[in-house]
Amino acid sequence: MTVIDRFLNYVRIPTPSDPHAGEETYPSNPEELVLLSTLKAELEALGLTAEMDEYGYVTATLPANVEGAPTLGLIAHVDTSPAVSGRGVQPRIIRYTGGDVLLDERGQYRIAEAENPELARYVGEELIVTDGSTLLGADDKAGVAEIMATLDRLVSDPALPHGKIRVAFTPDEEIGRGTDFFNVKAFGADFGYTVDGGELGEIEYENFNAAAGELVIEGVSVHPGSAKGKMKNAVDIFADFHAGLPRAERPDATEGYEGFYMVDEVSGGVEALRASYIIRDHDREKVEKKKEFFLALAKQIDEAWGGGCITATVKDSYYNMAEIVARHPHLIENAKAAMQACGVTPKVIPIRGGTDGARLSYEGLPCPNLSTGGLNFHGRQEYIPVKSLKTMVDVLVKLVGLYAGA
Repeated sequence: MTVIDRFLNYVRIPTPSDPHAGEETYPSNPEELVLLSTLKAELEALGLTAEMDEYGYVTATLPANVEGAPTLGLIAHVDTSPAVSGRGVQPRIIRYTGGDVLLDERGQYRIAEAENPELARYVGEELIVTDGSTLLGADDKAGVAEIMATLDRLVSDPALPHGKIRVAFTPDEEIGRGTDFFNVKAFGADFGYTVDGGELGEIEYENFNAAAGELVIEGVSVHPGSAKGKMKNAVDIFADFHAGLPRAERPDATEGYEGFYMVDEVSGGVEALRASYIIRDHDREKVEKKKEFFLALAKQIDEAWGGGCITATVKDSYYNMAEIVARHPHLIENAKAAMQACGVTPKVIPIRGGTDGARLSYEGLPCPNLSTGGLNFHGRQEYIPVKSLKTMVDVLVKLVGLYAGA
């Protein structure tokens, strides 16, 4: 089975993680277990020893054919973002000849050339897209397919050198819970790579420090005809709070190393409202200041409305793995060398987000992130070039060979 066949099969299996599931529910969406079970069976069909634990983590081992090499971990997540539907994905392969990419027959959904200048790099190539009604799921089913295809090639060709390889497929990465129950010690890898990045060539080991902010607002509902001096509209209270956050520190106004506040979800009405925020910055000191400002603003708005209206909390999600990975420069040097050997220009860039590797690095498994080749993650305009999928398999095969001294 080719990497393309695998990818097309995987994206058709719905696996959106559920941010509303309670902490006692893991994975957050039982649909994720369908793909995880499929992967376990496919690993066993390759002759590997594979396991699925009570949390749904699927792990497997490919024994070394070269002695003395470190044990290398390859990791990807199976869930897709809940931001856009991942059910009923209809992938298709098109030849891109330039201009806008029309995703549906009516032209309602398209990948606009003007908004996606990187399309120019793929003129003449095949792209995998959807019909615009869903996301594609390259984040991170492309990484899953690339790891599986890499194992298939290594098993099929015993002459390809490699040390012991440990593989893990995880649920719930998209909602920040991907490694909640991951046992680093039992996994037993010396070093790891998540295959969860974007455009071909990306190597990432600097990610955001991340926190989750939560507002619970209790209003007072009174008939609007007699509301003067009595009503406390929770929607208005929320609007005051949100307007108090710096407009220049939102995702649509930031790039590179710049951090932000983003309201992720709002639900409720006059009497009660709940709002979830994500707070991000590459600099640890700056993210701490953002957290402090978030809580201070909530207190200020609460007092302005008479007090007792707003309950605000902030919880850390993950930290910048740069300080951990920097202690092991070979992780970046070998990734660069593997890409260059496959004709790919490496691009070391900061992640404006996070991966399972961020938490794993702090738990004892240094774990930078590698590209999958996909673009426009989490949206209807998501796509991945066929050539990029294939090339990443070459990169991974070369990478494990470098650790085996090849």
